[in-house]
Amino acid sequence: MKKIEAIIRKSQFDEVKDALHEAGIDFFSYWEVTGIGRETIGQMFRAKVFNTRFIQRRLVSIIVRDQNCEKAIQAIIKSAYTGELGDGKIFVSHIEESIRIRTGERGSDALFLKEEELESIEKNSKSSGGDH
Repeated sequence: MKKIEAIIRKSQFDEVKDALHEAGIDFFSYWEVTGIGRETIGQMFRAKVFNTRFIQRRLVSIIVRDQNCEKAIQAIIKSAYTGELGDGKIFVSHIEESIRIRTGERGSDALFLKEEELESIEKNSKSSGGDH
């Protein structure tokens, strides 16, 4: 299992989210983060130049099975790319263990719902009107 952390432009977040979904990555976490980098663009507001050295970004965190790692990375690269300074960074690290709290499942099985679980969720959603 791998943990992929990507620091991306806020403006590219929807594209990255959609690309991950298309790649079969349906769950991830994200946070608003601020970084300090070499990108120093002065922005003019009311005839004053403001330093934008403190850069607003999104940190996306995904845990994937090894076989899904490269396709998740490629989805992020293709969708976050603008070709300009500050497109972001991707970090990949190894995950020792994963445990699903509800069932106690361990390893990569804890990362995704099995077919029968998905069917049960769909059945319950339809019978309750789908408003959860």
